[in-house]
Amino acid sequence: MNRVHELIGTEWARKQNLTGKGVGVAVLDTGVYPHPDFGRRLLAFKDMLSGKRTPYDDNSHGTHVMGVLGGSGEGSGGLYEGVAPGCSLIGIKILDSRGNGSVSSLLKGLRWLRDHKKEYGIRIVNISVGSVPRKETGEESALIRGVEAAWADGLVVVVAAGNEGPGARSVTTPGISRKVITVGSSDDHQAVEVCGTSMVDYSGRGPTYRCICKPDVVAPGAAVVSCNARNGKDTRLYGVKSGTSMATPVVSGALALLLEKEPDMTPKEVKLRLRESAVDLGLPRNQQGWGMIHIARLLKP
Repeated sequence: MNRVHELIGTEWARKQNLTGKGVGVAVLDTGVYPHPDFGRRLLAFKDMLSGKRTPYDDNSHGTHVMGVLGGSGEGSGGLYEGVAPGCSLIGIKILDSRGNGSVSSLLKGLRWLRDHKKEYGIRIVNISVGSVPRKETGEESALIRGVEAAWADGLVVVVAAGNEGPGARSVTTPGISRKVITVGSSDDHQAVEVCGTSMVDYSGRGPTYRCICKPDVVAPGAAVVSCNARNGKDTRLYGVKSGTSMATPVVSGALALLLEKEPDMTPKEVKLRLRESAVDLGLPRNQQGWGMIHIARLLKP
């Protein structure tokens, strides 16, 4: 994570001793492995597929995402620290071992975290998953209503733009929602391996079918080192992944730092601050959104 920290300017936050402490972040994904970088900050785990009570991740995607936003770096001597290493973590499994899932599982996960947000201090929801965009269907509409209901309930919903770019209307659902914060990769010009396939210029681009400019912001997503789920023969504590799935928790972690510093901010105020502080990369609006996130600018009033 060192390269990511340099690009997004976290040094100012470190000098202010901001770690996201007290801010709960829920990750809806493939689950979470009880990694040493999470420790006692992993407050809750809910399995929407099998109902298991012990935290697990049979894919590793969710564990990687959680490490990017809130890993402590304990297992690496601080080398692979997440953006908000002090935040509270809540893992919700909605995807199976192959990374597949249903709209109903995601909606069940959203309902659960809305019901338990006060109990676990949940302020932010990270959704690094999405479905291929198409003209609105009943399921797609339900998914958008689900994330917007969470937003209206006071939760900052941060969603990946997806890896279906570079064509227009390639932002995945629910990232096409007007309300949520949709995140693309700032460095997708670099050729990377995503789900076993070499890709370049993959980050989802707008406009959406409803002519909404997306993504809202971009963050580094190429070759990010983060926590790995130790399953079977894979005993590594850390691994490398790329894509907008990795860029999204960079933003979620940054917003945890912001809400630690200014806990009374509403989701709308958070989004406006993100817009005001983003660094213009000189790219088209439907590629970079407002620009790349920069933590020092985000946190300074």
